Amino acid sequence: MKINKLSIAVLFLSGSVFYAQETKQDTVAKEKKIEGVVIQGSSNKKTETAVLGEQKKAIIQKQAVSAEEISRKGISNVEQGLTKVTGITTVEGRGLFVRGLEERYNYLLINGLGSPSNNPFQKIIALKQFPTDVVGKLNIYKTFNSNLYGDFAGATFDIETLTIDKSFSKVEFGIGVNTLSTFRNGFKVAESADGFKGYLGLNSKDKNLPFAIKDARPKNYRFSSDESLSQFKDSWNVNQIKSLPNTSLGFTTVQKVKVGETGNLGILFSLNQSSEYSYKEGAKNQFKDFGGIINLNNDLLRKQYNYEIESSALLGFGYKNKGTAINLNAMYLQNVNNIIEDYYGYKNNQVQSKDVGFFRTNQQDLSRFLNIQLTASQKIGNRHQIKAGGSYVINNYQQPDRKILEGSRLDANGNMLPDNQLLLAYGGNNLIRQYLDVNSRFYGSAYGEYSVFLGEKGDKKDYPMQLSIGYNGFADLRKTSYRFIFGKPNGTAGQTFLIDKNNPQAQFNHDLANNLFYFQEESDGSKFFTSMYQFVNAGYINFNYKPAEDWDILLGARYENDMTLIRYSQQGAEHKENKEKIRDLFLPSISIKKALNTKNNLRFAFSKTVTRPVLIETMDIDYINPDNETIRGNPNIENSDNYNFDLKWEYFPTNKEMFAVNLFAKRINNAIERSFVSSGDANGVTVTFYNAKKADLAGVELEGIISLGRFSDALEKFTLGANATFMYTDVERSEDQLKLEKPNPQFYSGELRKRGLQGASPYTINADLKYETKTKNNLNRSFSIIYNVSGSKIYAVGTSGSDNFYEKPFHQLDFVYQEQVTKNWNIKAGVQNILNNRYKVLLGDKSYYSVNTNNINTYTDYFRGINFNLTVGYTF
Repeated sequence: MKINKLSIAVLFLSGSVFYAQETKQDTVAKEKKIEGVVIQGSSNKKTETAVLGEQKKAIIQKQAVSAEEISRKGISNVEQGLTKVTGITTVEGRGLFVRGLEERYNYLLINGLGSPSNNPFQKIIALKQFPTDVVGKLNIYKTFNSNLYGDFAGATFDIETLTIDKSFSKVEFGIGVNTLSTFRNGFKVAESADGFKGYLGLNSKDKNLPFAIKDARPKNYRFSSDESLSQFKDSWNVNQIKSLPNTSLGFTTVQKVKVGETGNLGILFSLNQSSEYSYKEGAKNQFKDFGGIINLNNDLLRKQYNYEIESSALLGFGYKNKGTAINLNAMYLQNVNNIIEDYYGYKNNQVQSKDVGFFRTNQQDLSRFLNIQLTASQKIGNRHQIKAGGSYVINNYQQPDRKILEGSRLDANGNMLPDNQLLLAYGGNNLIRQYLDVNSRFYGSAYGEYSVFLGEKGDKKDYPMQLSIGYNGFADLRKTSYRFIFGKPNGTAGQTFLIDKNNPQAQFNHDLANNLFYFQEESDGSKFFTSMYQFVNAGYINFNYKPAEDWDILLGARYENDMTLIRYSQQGAEHKENKEKIRDLFLPSISIKKALNTKNNLRFAFSKTVTRPVLIETMDIDYINPDNETIRGNPNIENSDNYNFDLKWEYFPTNKEMFAVNLFAKRINNAIERSFVSSGDANGVTVTFYNAKKADLAGVELEGIISLGRFSDALEKFTLGANATFMYTDVERSEDQLKLEKPNPQFYSGELRKRGLQGASPYTINADLKYETKTKNNLNRSFSIIYNVSGSKIYAVGTSGSDNFYEKPFHQLDFVYQEQVTKNWNIKAGVQNILNNRYKVLLGDKSYYSVNTNNINTYTDYFRGINFNLTVGYTF
């Protein structure tokens, strides 16, 4: 298949111009070999053994997931791969937790260059969007070095795109079924999502903000009947279908061309597309203080239908010739999630409507991410090295035309209506359209570094000293727009209508044409948009000294200038306010490795770092959900200052085995925490964010990889890998938190109890048992059983007399089978979430006030179902 034909296919598939990705800036000062991400001559870097050897050699704590391990464990995306590493877990919809710390404490590099998030609700881009077909290795840095960005507390992830050692082309097709979602009758999808345009993610074009107000400041504009019929193009209708199996399709080709006598030019092209149906059903409740008694404010059953389509493309060029390496890569990621949420029950403490209340959210989450990277490195003689790189990123996130429909399941006479009917009154909050746009005006990232190797090698493998001086930084400019349009009665206030809740559009068109109701924008003209400008520029110096073969010392110093400007308005204000945050940071680091012998290492690390909040945590908007749960950013939130200590012992019995014990501690000043507070302008509650005064963390990580053959010859083909993290945390509340959490002495006279850090888990356990053998054709066959769980952690800090809300342990067990059937054909089969554990967030049982909730303590819960997957690949 020719590359030009594939390019046309990609443009057709994604509906956008896209590109891909680029070189790796090695973030370990000690390592002197600069590798092109697209082209690499050595294939051993892909093996689990090679990765373990690299971990043993590196001076800072660096772990990795190899391409071989990715394949063996049936890992289909980067997020899954990272959860196989010690102390890392994924949390439903909230990214990756490292050592029990929320995702806000992590940072992402792609081939050594900074990368923004394409979702305001997450610190880093959703890593499940990165297919592993284009990944050569996943690097995880758990200790800081000055050439990493200073935004570090949990870990820095670095995605190295695919490395190759020979030309090949590969096609893969996957199919999967879920016991809860697949072949489900009555699966609900938006009318615009059910079809070819929906599969390609092109159905968002009809969801744009209406032309009449698109470029205008909100002024309560009232749409005429003709405008309402012509400018709102997306339908309120919802189709009921039988959900199909989940599918994936991928194509990757790599070609190497000889250039001159010693040069090589490599071309990489990859295209991936997947679709997934998922269904979740469970509680979505709300708890609130009513005069010293905690009551159920909401008692809701939520049924959620997700139809998600992911597309990605990678195009890369790499040139290598002796000491020269140049890489040009571009990556495009697109995620379209069509969501229908049906709620049954009551809200706002309206217990009398428990069996009759109904409301629906019909929304689409759309993100597009384009990353173009150029990097180069040059060796000058044996002692000098220069490398530089830059990236340009466009990332946009939208929730266009998020429609909310609310009515009663009883008719005018008080009789229960058929399931497809709803009694609706125009006005109030019964018809709402929301438009959220978070658009990147510009994101750019760059680095440059000069290294010189000092001293004499003598009989040593490496020069005893390396001095590196460098720069890295980024600029991130974004604008957020959030607007509301309501359906309003036209002389029909209080009048009710029976509608087909799945097909109401024809009735709405009729009533609009007859002036029974109209649409009107009611966005706050002062708060409808905010802007954020962030510039981080840093210079650093690293000095790596090896006084002897068994000692390795890395000293680092980083100066980072962080300038952030947030432009926002108070409600009703005529002019914008500027919130400036300018900080000059000095971030030292030291890492020491002592090789006790050829099999044992002892490591120590100390560093000072900073943590910057997630975008939604600083955005001055009230993101409103129909169950009256509002997410409100806090523009006054401050960055956290972190002090990190690590002491680690490693033992490598063989080149395939390892055992390690790591003691760690952290002091986090101004730690950021999620909290629930009573809404001041609504009947529900608000999720918002505050700085704690400080948080102290201490823990231990245990990790082991062992061949069971050392216990019995009958077990020689089995390998057991296991890791566990145990951690203690303690928080000292800030003045703002004390005001919120301290109970009213009228109802409780005691003191606040001590608590741990929000999001921090007391333990995390991962384990996998691998059986690996050869077929009669001497080809590989393997079976793996994989398990992980993390302990109960605070999901959100409770206020107004309530206890905290706790995310309970979720036990996951997976099975993966893989076999190279012939030289060209391979198959992978797996079963995920075998235990089908229930995901739960519960109100704790130690509230300061009396609790009267009919023994209900569930904030949210649901099952995910068991997934069965089969992937067939052909390499040629």
